[in-house]
Amino acid sequence: MSVSEICRAAAHASHAVRELNTGVKDDILRAMAEAIDTGREELKQANSLDLEAAAAAGTSRTLLDRLTLTDGRIDAMVRAVHTVIALPDPVGEVVRGETRPQGLVIEQVREPLGVVAVIYEARPNVAVDVAALCLKSGNAAVLRGSSIARHTNEAVFDKLSAVLAADERVPTDAVQMIRDVSRDAALELMRAKEHVDLLVPRGGPELIRSVEDNATVPTVIDGAGNCHLYIDASADPAMASDITVNGKTSRPSVCNAVETLVVHEDLAGTWLPKVLDELAGRDVSVRGCPRTREVWPQAEPATEADWGTEYLDLVLAVRVVADLDEAIGHINRWGTSNAEGIVAQDISAARRFARAVDSGSVFVNASTRYSDGGEFGYGVEIGVSTQKLHARGPMGLESLTCVKNVVWGSGHVRILR
Repeated sequence: MSVSEICRAAAHASHAVRELNTGVKDDILRAMAEAIDTGREELKQANSLDLEAAAAAGTSRTLLDRLTLTDGRIDAMVRAVHTVIALPDPVGEVVRGETRPQGLVIEQVREPLGVVAVIYEARPNVAVDVAALCLKSGNAAVLRGSSIARHTNEAVFDKLSAVLAADERVPTDAVQMIRDVSRDAALELMRAKEHVDLLVPRGGPELIRSVEDNATVPTVIDGAGNCHLYIDASADPAMASDITVNGKTSRPSVCNAVETLVVHEDLAGTWLPKVLDELAGRDVSVRGCPRTREVWPQAEPATEADWGTEYLDLVLAVRVVADLDEAIGHINRWGTSNAEGIVAQDISAARRFARAVDSGSVFVNASTRYSDGGEFGYGVEIGVSTQKLHARGPMGLESLTCVKNVVWGSGHVRILR
């Protein structure tokens, strides 16, 4: 099937999916979780083909990490589906209701968007997350993975598709995959506005630029994660160290990892050298401003480009600032509205930071690594929106719905005056 035919089939299926009741949707998701669980050996075999080819092509360790499918990650995929099952069904929820003076009852009711398409790179779990979120929220899904994960993506999709084919209550076309990994196929999907209601790109800067330049369908950008952590003068030193090390080293290849550490000058000569020693012991390369290099000479000089770089690796930019104002200014200049953090005991400083920093998620005395749909109670996420319309931050079930106005009357007619 062509891209257009796939999207048309998904649009047709979406009319039936939007009417599925919660019990049917949860039954399908349980079957999908079981199919992934019992099919793990086939999934790992397919993944090994992709890993072998990627390694031979000199793929970075960041992408290799994202691509790798282990038993632990398969377990996480299965748990994620069960978490979505346990969430309330948003479809049909009355968000707001009132009786107007003329007697009309006006309700704002959640309903599915229709067809949600996702273009993603490397991560095999995305197909499962998207399928679970879309079906639970009453949407059809169109998946388009990258060539680097082709065998894995197709193996995962085949498991999901087999579940749909075996259940007569749901259209098989409710979850579709575009197997053509060419650029032309991606462009065709970006322009399929007749059939696609939302496109979420999950990938690197090149993919994001292509979507911004070419998409005619509505999009929510899952953009870069140039995340900052500001250590205020009032910070508890031990807490600041723990959060810094966790934010940078627990999994540096993901978009919620800390890329720039911003430190109040009162801590530059005392706390900062100690934490940089600890980070260096964990193989983190440091690129620092002149003040950072004064107190820790091992740092490489930071260039302006470093402040705007999402490293996705064991690399950290460090800047010493005079005060909270300078910290906020730096973050708002270079941040990507993904996740920003502050460590502070001064509650007024923490509140001002939370109010002034322009970001989808702000963390006070907690690691930015918590910027995740699962950690936020959304089950999983279809992406992390770094824009402001129509969603912002990690996107769960509610982000895949809109509201319609349902008006109840009793023979009302409007009299013009």
